[in-house]
Amino acid sequence: MKKLLLLCWVVAAVSVAGCSSKSSESALSTDTGQYDQSDAEAALLEEARQMVKDVFFEFDSSELDQTAVSQLKNNAGWLVEHTSISATIEGHCDERGTYEYNMALGEKRAEVTKSFLVRAGVEASRLETVSFGEERPFDPGHDEAAWAKNRRAHFVVK
Repeated sequence: MKKLLLLCWVVAAVSVAGCSSKSSESALSTDTGQYDQSDAEAALLEEARQMVKDVFFEFDSSELDQTAVSQLKNNAGWLVEHTSISATIEGHCDERGTYEYNMALGEKRAEVTKSFLVRAGVEASRLETVSFGEERPFDPGHDEAAWAKNRRAHFVVK
C-alpha cells in the first residue's frame, strides 16, 4: 500500500513539474485560437467556392445574358458581404477561332464580368482578370454541349 501511495505521489509531482513553464490554460487558448482562425478561413473559402459561380456566354459573344446577370447579382451580393475574399476572373473560350481571337474574347469576357461586379459594389482592387482563351477547357469534348461549358468566366476565389 505504501508503495502504491509513493508511486501516485511521484506521478503527481512529475505531472505538476512538467507544466510549470506554461499554464495549461494559456497553452490551450493560444493553440485553439490559431486552429479556429485557420478553420474559419478555410470554411469561408469553401463557402466562397460554393457561392461564387461561373457565368457562361453564347458563341462569339462577351455579352451577359439574363442567366449570367442573375448569377453575377448573386456573386456580387456574396462578395459585398465578405470583403476578405478576392477573386481572379478567368476568361475562357471554346476551341473554335484562332488563338489570338480567343485570347482577346476571353479577356473581354473577364473584363465584362469584372465591370458588372464593380458596378454592383465589389471593390475593383479585389478582382483580377486573366484570359486563357481556349487553352484550359472545362470539357474536352468537340461538340456544342462541350463548347457551351467552355465559354465562361470562371472564378478562382482567394
